[in-house]
Amino acid sequence: MYDFIIKNARIIDGTSAPWFRGSVAVKDGKIAEVGPVNGCLTEDAAQVIDGQDLYLSPGFIDIHSHSDTALFRHPLAESRILQGVTTEIGGNCGLSAAPVSHNPDKKKQLADYIGDMDYSWNSLGQYLDAVERKGISTNLGMVTGHGSVRIAAMGFENRKATDAEMETMRRLVRQSMEEGAFGMSSGLIYPPGCYADTDELAQLSEELVPYGGYYATHMRNENTEIVEALNEALEIGRQSGAPVHISHHKVTRKSVWQLHIKTTIAMIDKARCEGMDVQVDQYPYRAASTSLDSNAPDWAFEGGVEGLLARLTDPETRKIINAYANEEHKGRWQDTFVSYVASEKNQWAVGKSILEIAEIRGVDPADACFDLVVEEKCRVNEVMFGMCEEDIEHVMIQPYTMIGSDGEAVSLDYAGQPHPRWFGTFPRVIAHYCRERKLFPLETAIHKMTGLPASRLGLADRGLIREGNWADLVLFDFDKIQDNPDFDKPKQPCSGIRRVYVNGVLTAVDGVHTGARAGKALRKGR
Repeated sequence: MYDFIIKNARIIDGTSAPWFRGSVAVKDGKIAEVGPVNGCLTEDAAQVIDGQDLYLSPGFIDIHSHSDTALFRHPLAESRILQGVTTEIGGNCGLSAAPVSHNPDKKKQLADYIGDMDYSWNSLGQYLDAVERKGISTNLGMVTGHGSVRIAAMGFENRKATDAEMETMRRLVRQSMEEGAFGMSSGLIYPPGCYADTDELAQLSEELVPYGGYYATHMRNENTEIVEALNEALEIGRQSGAPVHISHHKVTRKSVWQLHIKTTIAMIDKARCEGMDVQVDQYPYRAASTSLDSNAPDWAFEGGVEGLLARLTDPETRKIINAYANEEHKGRWQDTFVSYVASEKNQWAVGKSILEIAEIRGVDPADACFDLVVEEKCRVNEVMFGMCEEDIEHVMIQPYTMIGSDGEAVSLDYAGQPHPRWFGTFPRVIAHYCRERKLFPLETAIHKMTGLPASRLGLADRGLIREGNWADLVLFDFDKIQDNPDFDKPKQPCSGIRRVYVNGVLTAVDGVHTGARAGKALRKGR
């Protein structure tokens, strides 16, 4: 007897092949049988669900998330589950919850920068063990963050690594890969990753190759110098032999809209024609989001958060930092909005632009920004509008572009006003870019969310509706699916998602979480 059967559904298997009407049977968490609508698949099951001619797809795989620092606080992961995400990959943009140095000072530097947790682990494998003990609703895999590796080896030092430090970093990357990491990420606009040169990144990426891992990069620049930044990413791939994955590919400066993105896509096409494995991920919004302290220059972070706060409270250094930030944001402060603050006293600032805050406080915009950073001890985030729809669509239609939210697993009552990508990325691609804009067929949209990221990760048993695979499944109504989360009210379930299964366990029904925690910690090659 099967545990359950979903019959009379339009099955999209994740390969980009045309949908077909059929049934899917599940036993012990895995897909036991897939049959056509008039096939011989028995209905001998504990439960038979009528798919009502809705679409049944693999669970969505979020290849670019930051949930490794959030799942311990929000294990139900409603922002993930209620949009159909059943698997996510954490540790992106160079900052991961592991590895963690045994040195208390370096451990504190990591915690100050990426978030407070108990950090009862040191290695990536130990972190994944802790995730399994916690019990989570989504499956979680990890890439190891180059920035976290660098902190463990040498803290927030703004210099070239010594030979001994390089060997420590190589060992930490190698250990992470042996313990199940899917690759290594870099965040080259963030410290301490921005202090590394191309040679350091290429050497560390060499450690990925024997394990089939990939190098994912938040490049050194995503605006006027993005072409040079992509050249560096491709050079790291050439030197190391590792596959290259461009994170959240976009252009964030109006002066080069519809110009640089055409160049970078052409460069990726050329590299692929030359035999390089280069792919990208993307979130489908015009706004980015990050920490508000990222508006400070790289050098200001030497020594970590404590070093940054000391410089921001030194009047002479603050003048230099302010001048840098105001020049970088000329004509753009009005497009930067506060999305989260940790303290109660500054909740009034959430949802307001830096320009509005400056006017309310009667200060310079840079002072408005950095006063909040100091008061909140860097626990303050921003949403910044900077992309155009034409560039978004040009990236999205590429056959090697997959979808990644760049979001976090949180609850519906999460504090603040986060980017709606945390809650609505995947339904937005289906509803807006597939159904309304008609950029591609539904089968292609689903492939970008399932089979394509599974292939990048080497997940042979997820991402496709195939006998023997884990039963991560989403049943949805194509006509009614909608990304309800928006910039004004981001913390909402998406419409049209009828059922979400994680490893064969019903985890959401019609926008309501069941409370199930059936997720697994995923390890590459296991």
